[in-house]
Amino acid sequence: MEYKDYYKVMGVARDASADDIKQAYRRLARKYHPDVSKEKDAEARFKDVGEAYEVLRDPEKRAAYDSLGSRPTGEEFRPPPGWEYESDTGAGQASGAHSDFFENLFGGLRGRGGFRSRGFDTSAEVALTLEEAYSGAERRLSVQRVRADERGQPQPFTQQITVRIPAGATDGQQIRVAAQGQPGAGGGQPGDLFLQVRIAPHRWFRVEGRDVSLDLPVAPWEAALGETVRVPTLGGRVDLKLPKGSQTDRQLRLKGRGLPGTPPGDQFVVLKIVTPAANTPADEALYRQMAEAMRLNPREALEGST
Repeated sequence: MEYKDYYKVMGVARDASADDIKQAYRRLARKYHPDVSKEKDAEARFKDVGEAYEVLRDPEKRAAYDSLGSRPTGEEFRPPPGWEYESDTGAGQASGAHSDFFENLFGGLRGRGGFRSRGFDTSAEVALTLEEAYSGAERRLSVQRVRADERGQPQPFTQQITVRIPAGATDGQQIRVAAQGQPGAGGGQPGDLFLQVRIAPHRWFRVEGRDVSLDLPVAPWEAALGETVRVPTLGGRVDLKLPKGSQTDRQLRLKGRGLPGTPPGDQFVVLKIVTPAANTPADEALYRQMAEAMRLNPREALEGST
């Protein structure tokens, strides 16, 4: 049989820590997942990665494997004379679920205690409206998973789950849903599902983190006189007192009126002054009267600059 370099399969050094091995496994398992990978040998690579991880994640098996020393991958190999491996963390996997190299060393993980392996984590995107991000929402998701058939070969399947998105979720946020990833081997603990939130564009509000912004149309007299106006927020309409003499693009803050959180976000109101059209002679006369009375020169600062 051929020697397998499990460290090379995982892409880690022989002195790699348990965390390094776990991270490598999660990365490679996602890369070669048969249901999503474009690699032509994804299924075989997926199986190799799982086999390597079963050995290197377990201190007893890793120590036994390390005792064989390092050899080139593919070199003809036979276990040392008298080699015998038995562990209280043996597996319930059927013979044939692993390579000949693995089964000759570890007996297909048959032992006294029943081997368990945690499933790997998975990820998905979830789309929300801004209102759902503010209030929280439930989603029914179809998640793709893989389980071993009676021959130990990975088989994809689809499962429906319901997840709760908490109030205050932000665009790009990752939400962990415990134990909803891939099933574990031998009855082991499932991995986790990580949901990446995507908030759809809103017709009124712009979102940045937990803060939201709103362009608010106001009449010239509302801005000039400092009137109180009604403003939409994610939690309902509120009254806002405009400072006297406000100009277009002035920004006002409504503290705590953004997305919920600790602390909550704010809402920024950007004033946009709307000039009424002079559609009648009376309208024109009123504008001319204002021009005579106020004597405003809005370009005064530009005069003489060139």
